[in-house]
Amino acid sequence: MNECDGLAEQFEAQRGRLQAVAYRLLGSPNEAEDAVQEAWLRLGRTDVGTVDNPAGWLRTVVTRICLDMLRARTARREDLAEQQVLDQISEPVQGSQPEERALLADSVSRALLVVLDALEPAERVAFVLHDMFAVPFGQIAPILERTPVATKKLASRARHKVRGTPAVSADELARHRQVVSAFLSAARAGDLNAILAVLAPDVVRRSDPAVLPPGAAAELRGARAVAEGTALLARRSQLAELALVDGTVGLVVAPRGRLLIALTFTVEKDRIAAYEVIADPARLRRLDLAVLAE
Repeated sequence: MNECDGLAEQFEAQRGRLQAVAYRLLGSPNEAEDAVQEAWLRLGRTDVGTVDNPAGWLRTVVTRICLDMLRARTARREDLAEQQVLDQISEPVQGSQPEERALLADSVSRALLVVLDALEPAERVAFVLHDMFAVPFGQIAPILERTPVATKKLASRARHKVRGTPAVSADELARHRQVVSAFLSAARAGDLNAILAVLAPDVVRRSDPAVLPPGAAAELRGARAVAEGTALLARRSQLAELALVDGTVGLVVAPRGRLLIALTFTVEKDRIAAYEVIADPARLRRLDLAVLAE
């Protein structure tokens, strides 16, 4: 076996794990693949005889590449966010790409990716490596150019953001979750009767104009009108997931791991009294999003 074959074998042995790390750090299958490919190129330019731990070296390289990408993304987010949302709303929603479905099947929810995307780059790296891949803080700290103690604090702060703080009691949160879950299941199926079953008779739906078809009303009133409008969005509902939105049970739509739409709900007497569809980038940025615990 020549040196090139040996490098390829070491890299391929780690590719799946590297891809998993990069996907959780970046939330994009394409960007994750780019990061892993860049790590392969750097490996080819490195004297592997000086590398004691190839697996750890590759993970560190991939993480540093992802960190640079996250920082660059943060710097340009304000400029690109609105156009990204408008572009995605205009595209037909036909489900995830095969590579995204494969990665999502690996226990990564879109809701988690959305919440991770709201973290600062250093927080995201510390949380993902430690909490999701059990990498010791002593190994993460040099990547972030922080002390292990400071890195631990970053992960703790990120963990608090990911978990969030419910604005209602545990019992009320559980009841709201049951109602919103039933609504989501009915919306995905396009089942008009099932949607009607979870709506209050005088329910109100409000939507940001950007998410509506031309000529559609921004506000709908009454269970029948709201249910019919909801049923029309069955395909987009396939990409929705439960999340904690401003402390209560809501939904997020993130077809590429980036927040596209958020839905907030008012639940009264185990029925949905109102819900709002938020797509405006400025409004989305102001939302407090967290993962809804099982």
